[in-house]
Amino acid sequence: MTHDLSGKIALVTGGTRGIGRAIAAALAAAGAHVIVSSRKEPAVQQTVDALRAAGHSAEGMPSNVGRLDELHALADRVLAAHAGIDILVNNAATNPVYGPVEQTSPEAFAKIMDVNLRAPFELAKRMLPAMVARGGGSIINISSIGGVSPEPNLGIYSVSKAALLSLTQVMAKEWGARGVRVNAICPGLIKTDFSQALWGNEKVLQHVMATQPIARMGEPEDVAGLALFLASPASSFCTGGTYMVDGGVTI
Repeated sequence: MTHDLSGKIALVTGGTRGIGRAIAAALAAAGAHVIVSSRKEPAVQQTVDALRAAGHSAEGMPSNVGRLDELHALADRVLAAHAGIDILVNNAATNPVYGPVEQTSPEAFAKIMDVNLRAPFELAKRMLPAMVARGGGSIINISSIGGVSPEPNLGIYSVSKAALLSLTQVMAKEWGARGVRVNAICPGLIKTDFSQALWGNEKVLQHVMATQPIARMGEPEDVAGLALFLASPASSFCTGGTYMVDGGVTI
């Protein structure tokens, strides 16, 4: 079964670093035209330039998807520029709180939910008609192992990722008959800037390495490989799934 994405159009949010950038590169290398989105325009342009320098097809559309006006503007721009979209990767995420759950302010709670849960729903909802018009598509939501088992000091972040897993199943059940598949990936400890508060803590890192069957840190490319599979025809019978990329730590 092929992983060829020639002729496909993909939108990757949070696509300028870490997991998002690795996914954008993997999809582009498989032949997709990749729309890279993230908050900061210079980072978006740098990522697009790197993909093009590697011989791939890409363009950038900066957006803060935590803000509804910017999210809707991004959706409008994508749909105005292209006949439709085939692949949506909801990777953008935030977590402004690291500590006991009771320390989460109402503002931080709202920000986490706006970016981690509302944005994937709103983007998927906006892209759905265009996907259906093109004969179907694949939506990939990047959740977390914290969505399966809450992580200490990552309370509301874990709540948002658990809700994203539920949303994934709801959309998969309702949209499957229209040819749209929806799956979720749950990364474990992946070496990115986003997770540095964890892997940069020697005590936390030692604990993970002692309990994880594959005793190494994950790399963004480990997640990208699975995302490529879920975006491609090779996974045409897969929807509503929750896929772990965690070195076995949740076993």
